[in-house]
Amino acid sequence: MSPKRNHFKLTKKTRLFLILLFATVLLLIPLIAEQLTDEVNWDLSDFAVMGILLYGVGISCELVLRKIKKTSHRLLLCVFLLAVFLLIWAELAVGIFGSPFSGS
Repeated sequence: MSPKRNHFKLTKKTRLFLILLFATVLLLIPLIAEQLTDEVNWDLSDFAVMGILLYGVGISCELVLRKIKKTSHRLLLCVFLLAVFLLIWAELAVGIFGSPFSGS
C-alpha cells in the first residue's frame, strides 16, 4: 500500500494573485529604499516602466501556464520570457547594449 500524498495544488486564480503580489513586492523595494537612502533615485516613469515589465512578464507566464499543455514547452517559454525581461532590465539599468532606450 502506497502512502497518500497531499499535493498542494494552486488554483489559476491563486497563482495569478501570487504572481501579481510578488511583482508588487518587488516594486516596493525601490520605493522603500528611496525613503532610507539617497542612493536610489527613481521617478514616476521608472516605477511605471518597471511595473509594466514585471506585471507584463508575470501575466505572460501565467498565460503560458494556462494555455500550453506540454510541460517542457511551458518551461521553455517561461524561461525565454524571464531572459527577455532580464535583458531589457539590464539595458534600461546600465545600458549594456548601448541602445537609445538606455539613455546612451
